[in-house]
Amino acid sequence: MRFIEPGSFTMGSDRHYPEERPARRVESDGFWMDETPVTNRKFARFVEETGYVTVAERPPDRADYPDALPELLVPGSAVFAPTAGPVPLTDELAWWTYVAGACWRHPEGPSSSVDDRLDHPVVHVAFDDALAYARWAHRDLPTETEWEYAARGGLDGAEFAWGDELTPGGEHRANTWQGRFPYDDTAEDGYAGTSPVGAFPPNGYGLVDMIGNVWEWTRSTAQPYASPAPCCAPAHGGGVAQRVIKGGSYLCTEAYCARYRPAARQLLEPRSSTSHVGFRCVYREG
Repeated sequence: MRFIEPGSFTMGSDRHYPEERPARRVESDGFWMDETPVTNRKFARFVEETGYVTVAERPPDRADYPDALPELLVPGSAVFAPTAGPVPLTDELAWWTYVAGACWRHPEGPSSSVDDRLDHPVVHVAFDDALAYARWAHRDLPTETEWEYAARGGLDGAEFAWGDELTPGGEHRANTWQGRFPYDDTAEDGYAGTSPVGAFPPNGYGLVDMIGNVWEWTRSTAQPYASPAPCCAPAHGGGVAQRVIKGGSYLCTEAYCARYRPAARQLLEPRSSTSHVGFRCVYREG
């Protein structure tokens, strides 16, 4: 973990999506944060020691999803699937599919495995899964303020975690989408899908993958807001306070979802799990 000194910073942005406004000055106490997102290797140890079963591995409760088709009331999770060609970017159902048997162990479904991705971020974890891991590790999930403060790495007001240019000197600093979304990822940054943690340089606080790779859960809740292009799997269920997720993912691209910035945010229903959402932990002294 890395210690983040207490301080103040400009949270949010007036230059991008409505949900990021207004930019405002915020104070943060000091805290420790995981240097990397929690990996499949670390999550596997947690499961081995506790016998924990994730939300995606449990049959959904019909009471939570009264309008769901019967074939969807089986253990599974939302998986990104590239389309065959251009589709309207207002229809996220075109590239998200609920796959029976998809879970953290089997990211694309029962025939897939994380055996060759042990150092990649764990995905298909719902909010309660992330919180259960954090408690087992004697840690917590970050608040949205803590997460954004840490992601900025001391660069107050900068567009990205490394400065104001997305690819300074032509160098990719995060795992995002290059090419035409959602059907042609050219993988110019070296990766299509998740990447091993630490594949890109750390920010000023020594934290890696704060931007791109996978979205990360925070403890913070917020009222739903209008989003011009939802970056995450379609919401399911209702009546449950949504949680803020931060950082963007390997699916973020300027043409569709330019949320690979510290100020960017999305809301996600806490029972949701997808192939591009993970988490990291914090520890607060005292």
